[in-house]
Amino acid sequence: MAAEGSKATYKAAEDSADATYKADKAKCDSLSGNDKDVCSKQAKATREHTKQDAKAMYKNTPKAAADARKSEADADYAVAREKCNSLAGNAKDVCVKEAKAAKTDAVANAKARKNVTEARTDANKDKNDAAYAVAAEKCNSKAGPSKDACINAAKLQFNQ
Repeated sequence: MAAEGSKATYKAAEDSADATYKADKAKCDSLSGNDKDVCSKQAKATREHTKQDAKAMYKNTPKAAADARKSEADADYAVAREKCNSLAGNAKDVCVKEAKAAKTDAVANAKARKNVTEARTDANKDKNDAAYAVAAEKCNSKAGPSKDACINAAKLQFNQ
């Protein structure tokens, strides 16, 4: 993941998302019927994407990233579902099924990415711990201050 974001950056992104939402929502006022509904859902989805991305960057964890992708999938589903409302009969049924399939796909991908990221993190920690154990064992052949310096250097090198 990228470097952890600051609280100020996070708050600024949220404020920007809200301002953009208000502007986008105002554009929807000139529309009517389903077009207005779709426009409103799209404005909400855009705001949700921006806020969730900011939250994921701020928290900087695999879970936060997965939660963001899931929330974005929900927002995208709401837009797609609203677009389906302009259709009728089988075309509407197909549209709804496609929207659900896209949401399911996005949620599954978010879960998979989270699991892969966590597995990589765990594997890297295990490798690091093993490398530290080797370095510490090598230090055992030394004595006194030399051994202490060696162990301290190993701790620094392997973040122990």
